[in-house]
Amino acid sequence: MSINPPQGFLFSSYTAGIKASGKPDLAFVQVPEGASAAAMFTRNQVVAAPVIVGRENMRASGGQINAVIINSGNANCATGKPGLKAAQQVCADLARKLKIKPTAVFPSSTGIIGVPLPVEKISAALPGLIAAAQPGAEALDAFASAILTTDTHKKVASQSIVYGGVEVSVVGVAKGAGMIHPNMATMLVYLFTDVAATPKELQKSLKKAVDLSFNNISIDGDTSTNDTVLLLASGKSGVTVKQLGGEFDKALQKVCRSLAAQIVADGEGVKHVVRLKIEQARTVDQARQIARTIATSPLVKTAWAGADPNWGRILAAIGRSGVTIEQDRISIYLGDQQICRKGGACPFDAVRAHEYMSEPAYEIRIILGAGEANLDFLSCDLTAEYVHINADYST
Repeated sequence: MSINPPQGFLFSSYTAGIKASGKPDLAFVQVPEGASAAAMFTRNQVVAAPVIVGRENMRASGGQINAVIINSGNANCATGKPGLKAAQQVCADLARKLKIKPTAVFPSSTGIIGVPLPVEKISAALPGLIAAAQPGAEALDAFASAILTTDTHKKVASQSIVYGGVEVSVVGVAKGAGMIHPNMATMLVYLFTDVAATPKELQKSLKKAVDLSFNNISIDGDTSTNDTVLLLASGKSGVTVKQLGGEFDKALQKVCRSLAAQIVADGEGVKHVVRLKIEQARTVDQARQIARTIATSPLVKTAWAGADPNWGRILAAIGRSGVTIEQDRISIYLGDQQICRKGGACPFDAVRAHEYMSEPAYEIRIILGAGEANLDFLSCDLTAEYVHINADYST
């Protein structure tokens, strides 16, 4: 799908030789006139060097960014002081060539942990990376490809808003297929818009969008060291967030939800995408806690892989979630068929349930009977292919 990026952004990709495959492994965004920025990062206490540097640069620049550089194939995590210096050097080398401050550069990395970042390869590739930068769908497509690791395809989404005859665009690009359990995963997300906004306005919108999308998905329960969601606004449309009212937030949320769904659908070894609909919880946080417990249970996920309507595993996961429940109020539905009533067994058509669970995507409704909070949460099965991919990852 060809998607035209917003005004004010240039994109490129390049092969620096970081990936053994020889595929493009550097991605670049330039905003010549600068952009307001907001970001959210991993909550893992083991933090990659580019996340540390990205946070520092966002603070030092007051949320004003002119360039983004991403390398794939190397996470630059657990690499000590040399790794931190490497991330800083990448920013400094790029800034020197663009004639901007190093703090106006935002770095990201994704790939294997504990391997030194080959800074010399990245520095040598910068002239070609910068020279290739251009606007348009083709350049955006190349950027989206260069950030991938175990992903099988690119993840892109867009929305537009028309205000006073002017189109405001919101485009998002993501990567991620494993190590996905955001508490804000090897997940990287870059969001671009030509709306005019302050960093503070963007941060407020971004936090809400992330809570409604990326924080409501799980592939394998592992929160990565490199998770980053970055939102850049060039202001080139001339239309402000205030003028759009809540329409900008709605558009941003739609883009983020689409990217989140694409990440789960492309999960490592995934054969079934499962939408958990948690209903009648006391609070949204409790609903999310229950959904995450179900979504990270190996017993539940392997049952999903076998299209086995084993509702007892789901009920047991709810019971150990840490949320206080009343078992006799819980009902579970597989599509339109009830498979658990009042926290116990009820008659259902097992053949029809198996056929439903054999579909590539389906819904499980869990009614808790405790309150009025509802939540949709996307997850997936756990297959032998996932084990093979991750057993051989570093070799």
